[in-house]
Amino acid sequence: MTHFLGRCAAGTLLVLVSGAAAFAQPAPRMAAGCPLADPVTFHACAVEKVKTFTPPKTADGVPDMQGYWERAYMSQDIEEHEADAMNTQKGPSIVVDTLDRKVPYQPWAAEFKKTIVARYISPLAACLSPGVPRFVIAPGTHEIIQSPGYVFDLIEFAHSYRVVPTTSKPYVGGGIRLYNGDSRGRWEGHTLVVDVRNSNGLTWIDNAGNFYSDTLHVVERYTMMGADAIHYQASIEDPKVYTRPWTMVSALLRNKQPGFELFEQACHEGNRSIEGGESAGLKPYRGAVPAGR
Repeated sequence: MTHFLGRCAAGTLLVLVSGAAAFAQPAPRMAAGCPLADPVTFHACAVEKVKTFTPPKTADGVPDMQGYWERAYMSQDIEEHEADAMNTQKGPSIVVDTLDRKVPYQPWAAEFKKTIVARYISPLAACLSPGVPRFVIAPGTHEIIQSPGYVFDLIEFAHSYRVVPTTSKPYVGGGIRLYNGDSRGRWEGHTLVVDVRNSNGLTWIDNAGNFYSDTLHVVERYTMMGADAIHYQASIEDPKVYTRPWTMVSALLRNKQPGFELFEQACHEGNRSIEGGESAGLKPYRGAVPAGR
């Protein structure tokens, strides 16, 4: 009887411990004390955090953002989505200033978006630069380097990089259109403000086919909210595609792994993604225009 009761007690304890483990939740992801689970909540928290954090400075007196950084949100879909064949995991919308948390498309653009993934090969399949604002949420680690008058942002994906002058250097001519657009930066207090123009409109914002045209205008704001986190927001407008300007947010989290280096991604070598897409009946993406134009 004693042995039986002992076994029952042990079994009960095992069930209780196992049950507790089953209900245990992983620690929430944070950026400088701000929860990342809901981007709207994160954004509001970050706006307050940056008011009280004084970042380290470079020799020329501007915030020192140098180092390796990881994206807080991925680029599968900037709108809320479930895990499926395209998305490896469920995710929230990182659009923060529209009532439905969706991209505010014009009617023609909303219709175009419904079939874009079924009709076209993703621009990233060709190992092209991801474009802005996707650059911040594209695959791979970022390395930020600063020198007087410039900020450089390198990412692992497709060896992509951006050179952002922070002087009065003029934009390139209006007839020159680039995958990442043409960026000009300025410092507003502790915030790096980057004004991006001259996009060619040939990339998407995410894997879900959220898109823009060659009249895209993006204003990015990078602000350190702690020693190991950067608050990122992008104000986006495109008179051809959207009904109104809108904002998406993200964060960059410092990679503190000792000895870390950017991975040399062999994206172009042996890449047959375009051929594979065409054999499946898809077309290379050449940009979107309203029907009848």
